[in-house]
Amino acid sequence: MSKRQTRDQSQSGRSRVYERLTPESAVLLLVDHQSGLVSGIRDLAPDEVHHNIVAFARAARVLRVPVVLTSTAPMMWGPTLPELTEALPGVENIERSVVNAWDEPRVRDAVARTGRQKLLIGGITTHVCLAFPAMSAVADGYDVYALLDASGTWSDLLRLTAIDQMRQAGVTITSGAAAFVEMLHDNASPIAGQLYAALDLPATRYILQITQGGKPASIAPTAQQSLASSIQK
Repeated sequence: MSKRQTRDQSQSGRSRVYERLTPESAVLLLVDHQSGLVSGIRDLAPDEVHHNIVAFARAARVLRVPVVLTSTAPMMWGPTLPELTEALPGVENIERSVVNAWDEPRVRDAVARTGRQKLLIGGITTHVCLAFPAMSAVADGYDVYALLDASGTWSDLLRLTAIDQMRQAGVTITSGAAAFVEMLHDNASPIAGQLYAALDLPATRYILQITQGGKPASIAPTAQQSLASSIQK
């Protein structure tokens, strides 16, 4: 076993090899981040989830991680968040009617075309839009990561039951904040500033203000300019 691998024991008693996420192995699937659904979130602050979803889309572009975007029944659940579509120019929004996004052949095909096996998923709601495709993709052989900070639902009970279901099915429970920093790998990377600017994490901003003597501008403008430049390309 290589040094980059460790053993992970799930709650169901099964062990499997854990391999680090890399930008070359990952694909991001964003499911049903629509205005009506986001407004109904109660287990997390809707504004926080809204921020995170857009931030992770931008971070994926910095790392060149392909993104698959899907929505369902916009007449019922509202349009996809405009800030999200703006962050993903050129990415098709696959509209569907089936509840489980993985049951839509165009979604599965879009993921398969990337050639990536590590599937990061964020979805609203957590107990349906995230859990259903996550468990289905595991059954199809993907290594699936559920991004809880890019997901939300109507209550803590629904969140907890969804997490338990996904764990039992072999889904890795994590966050986008952790996944994207793991893919960065090295803070000395020339794109580190771009990535942190894209993520725009409140805690990171606060820490940098402290460590830089209250002068976040010493790093932020360069990072923001680099991010803007990378997005325009």
